[in-house]
Amino acid sequence: MRHLYLHIPFCHRRCSYCDFNTYANMEHRIAAYVDALCAELAMLREHIPPLPASPEAAALRPSIFFGGGTPSMLTPAQIERILQAAVAIVPIEQAEISLEANPGTVLGRDYLRDLRALGVNRLSMGVQSLHDPTLRMLGRIHTAAEARASYEDARSVGFESINLDFIFGLPGQDLAEWRATLQEVIRWDVDHFALYSLILEESTPLYAQVTAGRLRVPDDDLTGAMYELAMELLGQAGYRHYEISNWVRPHPADRPGAPPTLACQHNLAYWLNSDYLAAGAGAHGHVFPQRYANLRPIDNYIAAVQAGQRPIAETTPLTGADLAAETMFMGLRLDIGVSFAHFAARTGQPLTAVYGATLTELSAQGLITIDHERVRLTDRGRMLGNQVFAHFV
Repeated sequence: MRHLYLHIPFCHRRCSYCDFNTYANMEHRIAAYVDALCAELAMLREHIPPLPASPEAAALRPSIFFGGGTPSMLTPAQIERILQAAVAIVPIEQAEISLEANPGTVLGRDYLRDLRALGVNRLSMGVQSLHDPTLRMLGRIHTAAEARASYEDARSVGFESINLDFIFGLPGQDLAEWRATLQEVIRWDVDHFALYSLILEESTPLYAQVTAGRLRVPDDDLTGAMYELAMELLGQAGYRHYEISNWVRPHPADRPGAPPTLACQHNLAYWLNSDYLAAGAGAHGHVFPQRYANLRPIDNYIAAVQAGQRPIAETTPLTGADLAAETMFMGLRLDIGVSFAHFAARTGQPLTAVYGATLTELSAQGLITIDHERVRLTDRGRMLGNQVFAHFV
């Protein structure tokens, strides 16, 4: 199946924790950017990766993911143009089409209804917190009430697959506040949650505030307790913790040993180390044996495409060892782990021939389990995931 990432780098305001390739106060460049994005997609038609051979990856639906930035700043007409340009790469009639939406920019039911009519069938809303003072500190442009209203509007116009993003380990956040957030969103009856521990990036205003002592973040023990509380409460509510940072509601079509039906198909392609194309300023693609990154500045990106050039800033050659390592440390993030069949199909080598000694060591430490089909993280291994993944780098 084919997978395509589309980067929309515009925001009304940059959040204090964000180091993504995003730009505020650049709305006047959106029209030219959409023109360039459509032109780049025409260039990519000659670079469509082959269909994956592994059973798990072959079962995925094709996918298009509008990420950002804030894709919901685009008009429905602009999104329609982009999808028309993408149709030669991804069969959109069968595709999961995801769009990241900021509750502060979703313009009510009419906008959401137009998105749904265009074929967008999955929304990912960046809520981040239900505590209004925290939202203001983060630079978010919505309130908790507006987040709830945007979610309910999306449900009312027919979106059956909605993800909500939240961050824990935020400045001033304690376990009681995090518990209240989890209990509240569980009542919303959401399909899917992505819960991320705050990472302080050096280039961000939030990093400067914390290092200067103006804000304090929870220590590692408290942040770990927040993660464990999420596992406890979401598990009690019936959600499946199918990936280290992601939970999903069970679905009647779910099959044992397979990713959940309501999981993001595009993200599953990443975790299964599938090939995917990417377009847009700063977008990263992966077509073995290389990955590539586009030019980051909006005007540089537009100028390159207008000159008839692919806007690539750099390419990174990948070896067979890179492919094997990435297949392991990405796949182990999933609760189904890495199957022997998937590893062999993706790399052309038996898993035990490449990592036999490593698997034995990690198993003896209680960090992974191994059966006749696959390798998985244990509960302890999930808590120490980065230590496990380092064994494959």
